[in-house]
Amino acid sequence: MKMSLLQQMYKDILTGVPLAKENRYYASFLTLCIEQSPEGDELCDRMHLPSTEGGIRSHQDTMSDIVGPTADDVSRDLASMNFSSCPREVMLLQLTLIKMLVDKAVSEETEFSTRQKYCEILILLLKEPKISSKLICLLSSCDRLLSHMASKSLASLVYFQLKEENALNVTWLSHSLKTLLEFPMCTQVAECLWTLTAIIKNILKDETLPKAGILKKLLSPLDDVLEGFYNSILLHHFDSHLYTSPYSETANNLISFTDLLEALLASRTELQLPLKCQRVLFLKVSYVLNVISSSTHYFIKKKFIMLLKKCVLCKSGEDTVSGSQSLRNPYFYEDMLALSNAVLQVVNLTWLDQIPLGEKASYFGSSEALPGDNTQSGSDQTVLRAISLVVLKTLEFKFQNSATEAEIKEVFQSSMSQLLTFWRSHMKCSPQSHPVVHHCEWLSLVFIEQDDDMWEAAKALLLSYLKFDRLRRDAADNLSQKEEESWNCLTHASGYNPHCIFLFFLEKIAFDSTVLLDFLISSETCFLEYLVRYLKLLREDWHQFVNVCNYFDTKHGTCQPVSSIKPPHQEKQSCMSDVNLQNAPCEPEPQTLIPLTSSHSCLVFTTEQGDNEVAESNQSKSLLCNDSTSLLGSLQSLVNYDSSEDSELESVGKECLVNTEKMPLNNEHETMISETVCSYTDDTQNKLKSQMLPLKQKGCNTSCSLACIEPSDNIVPLKIMLYKSTKCLEELQNAISRLQRRNLFPYNPSALLRLLSHVEKISKSTNSP
Repeated sequence: MKMSLLQQMYKDILTGVPLAKENRYYASFLTLCIEQSPEGDELCDRMHLPSTEGGIRSHQDTMSDIVGPTADDVSRDLASMNFSSCPREVMLLQLTLIKMLVDKAVSEETEFSTRQKYCEILILLLKEPKISSKLICLLSSCDRLLSHMASKSLASLVYFQLKEENALNVTWLSHSLKTLLEFPMCTQVAECLWTLTAIIKNILKDETLPKAGILKKLLSPLDDVLEGFYNSILLHHFDSHLYTSPYSETANNLISFTDLLEALLASRTELQLPLKCQRVLFLKVSYVLNVISSSTHYFIKKKFIMLLKKCVLCKSGEDTVSGSQSLRNPYFYEDMLALSNAVLQVVNLTWLDQIPLGEKASYFGSSEALPGDNTQSGSDQTVLRAISLVVLKTLEFKFQNSATEAEIKEVFQSSMSQLLTFWRSHMKCSPQSHPVVHHCEWLSLVFIEQDDDMWEAAKALLLSYLKFDRLRRDAADNLSQKEEESWNCLTHASGYNPHCIFLFFLEKIAFDSTVLLDFLISSETCFLEYLVRYLKLLREDWHQFVNVCNYFDTKHGTCQPVSSIKPPHQEKQSCMSDVNLQNAPCEPEPQTLIPLTSSHSCLVFTTEQGDNEVAESNQSKSLLCNDSTSLLGSLQSLVNYDSSEDSELESVGKECLVNTEKMPLNNEHETMISETVCSYTDDTQNKLKSQMLPLKQKGCNTSCSLACIEPSDNIVPLKIMLYKSTKCLEELQNAISRLQRRNLFPYNPSALLRLLSHVEKISKSTNSP
């Protein structure tokens, strides 16, 4: 039977058993038996079922060059076939085999002789004049599985022709042009988009292919048509009920188009001069922004939001393109600036308010939370982070390409004000968490569950801060103390003071240097780039760092938040002294901001506390409270730190040290470094650690920000935050040094160690009597 022969062929290909018979023998079994209507390429519901006798003659004619026993075997096999049994299953297996043959034929892992035989079988199959037409017919089948498999098989054959023959399948190209040009009159375009997306992905995955030339040959004939299709499909009014269901044909077209746009963005990295279809999303991103704020189904909005995130991070097609991507071609800055301007324009026009995030978080296998599961928010945190990152990255790019302070000041303050409001409205704190009393804390709260996004966001704000600071210093030779205070006030009010952001993050990880080490050796985050830039700033701006640390100690120690608020972009900023801050009334106004200043530094607080909470916090004035210890249970290290029999004591103190093990840090291997970094166990440290208790046991208010520690006699109370943060960096430096001495660190950390050493010297000189 034909099915059994196809199944045997499938097993042989899957297990790598050589195909012993002639190539035409196998090609004949892959020929689809489809009867087409004379009017066009529509698929008839019935299969072409030749009689047994006719079937024998037909195959004998096509294989007249086969002689000897092989021809007899073929005749007997074909004579015994029952073509009418399970035609759908037969066709599905044929489509599967076509794709398998292409995958094996182009794989370097396949043995050369076997690969050559597969190529010859496919070339014979492609000579069958109607193979492409038959596959195109199957694309419009009402059987969705047949349509899907036909799309994958057609894409594989078009890709194979491009690779082996450097030729574009004319039948497929004509069908694609016709389908895209007839939209929206012809609405069945999803299958065409699937196929083109699969072809592009196949090309990008091929490491041996000259991708630039092949992609240009593929996309050049479609360039103008794809640009026009972009306009047609995204200029609709999406208030129709057809777009409110993810299962409608119109919604399916949009979903398929987002996948194609991502593939086009990924392919852009291969061309020195991108085509129009690869630039259209940047230049006409307003169309996508309109879809996101429309009444389309939430899943469609989420697809476009995630696409924008990948776009601003230059990470489109991560599952397709290996290695780091670079879009730095002649049009990159022009396109990114156009995208940034469009995004910031709608953000400042309350675009964020028009995006209702999903009310339920996503759970594995369900959208319902388990009983007793206390989620941080009912909003979709993945989309919340994605939108936030898009805004922050566009702000960063706008900053880096602006020449004067005036160009960026108003748009930055306005955008950050909108973003802070957006975070506040969608990050509903649970009863167990402390209310947010400082705007700079929002960043760590929003991104703490996604490491790579968190450091991208922190880096974006840090670069914006550095550019803003450089522009204002260039504009004035000598800045007065009042101007410095106003500048500090602005950074806190807008939630992007780099020292606050770094300290809040250290709080969230309980000042654990091993977590920082995990980030440094991870290839999935940009923490190394962020930390190097921040340490350079810290070296130059140490006095501000000390002021912020002291402010954390005093204000978080008293747990006395303030909630009088004004927009940060107003020219007249209301700044209060430290004394006024402690006596300020609690009048919750969650939608606005207030800048507060002192002679040294300025932090902004809002409140979501009641009078009882403030009264309770005053009872624990002498304690510095922190709920970050509760995060330790859920915080998982990227590296496994275990104990080892090979431990040693170093002269600087009692530190636990174990064998470390490293593997190459690349795409084929995972990095594993096992090391325990233990803090010093002298009397001072033991006293500090012994006084850290859970919040509920201490009874202190959860709005406090530092660990529940009673200052020891050896530490000045107002230096606790400074001590813990610098101690964390010192432990990180020691851990990196030990790994480097044993050649276990995955890259050369010399520059990083120099910066950490410099910060340590400054810290010791500051703390010395």
